[in-house]
Amino acid sequence: MEGLILVRIRDSGQVYSYNANNLDIKEGDYVIVEHDRGLDYGKIISPDEACGLVANPKEQVRKIVRVAREADLKQIEDNRLKAKEAFVTCAKKIEEHKLDMKLVQAEYSFDRTKIVFYFTAGGRVDFRNLVKDLAKIFKARIELRQIGVRDEAKLFGGFGPCGRELCCARFLKDFEPVTIKMAKEEGLPLNPPKISGLCGRLMCCLSFEYETYKLLSKGLPREGERVHVAQGKGKVISVNVFKRAAIVELEDGSKIEVSYKEKEHGK
Repeated sequence: MEGLILVRIRDSGQVYSYNANNLDIKEGDYVIVEHDRGLDYGKIISPDEACGLVANPKEQVRKIVRVAREADLKQIEDNRLKAKEAFVTCAKKIEEHKLDMKLVQAEYSFDRTKIVFYFTAGGRVDFRNLVKDLAKIFKARIELRQIGVRDEAKLFGGFGPCGRELCCARFLKDFEPVTIKMAKEEGLPLNPPKISGLCGRLMCCLSFEYETYKLLSKGLPREGERVHVAQGKGKVISVNVFKRAAIVELEDGSKIEVSYKEKEHGK
């Protein structure tokens, strides 16, 4: 395969573009890559999404070293086990230093020269002494990375109110801003428990569905709007953007469905 391809570093890291280096790779493959002054592992998340991807001229595009071999996969699994041990040690040190932070996850780089600890906190945390202690214990570079509640949900995964796997854990690469206006435009009840995800924030799907709703809503009346139809005057009491139809309550109290798709075709 030629060109750029998208790789998620380790299990919980960020997504970067890499030169495929003419290797025979496909979505879901684990690969060994050059990353942050050493070797690390990653997973091909979607070759198709890399089509047309343009590299940032200010950013060096690294190469994929090789597709992970059997020995590499064993080391990755060993690293995961070691990371669990490192997690326990770090949690104890956080308690010793009486730091107001919650440890979420730990990850080793492939070559074990670095350990990344993910944590959440209500504000800024001075963890310099903690880093010194951890570096002495593990003899490796230590990175403490503060994440938000949405990142935490992405790390642990789960199922949303829709019954499907969380979008952030399944396919979203980055978090986009989500506003209450999006829920309002999509006709959802403005009830926080009904429009919030497991993280307690507004559901990510509101963001990436928003443009589709805006497109489908063009030419449709708004709920509560007074309209004139063939049967007389009425008030719109509900709108179905997918059917491009509205339920209109006439002045005599009867309700009818008006198709705006038919109106567009002059019927």
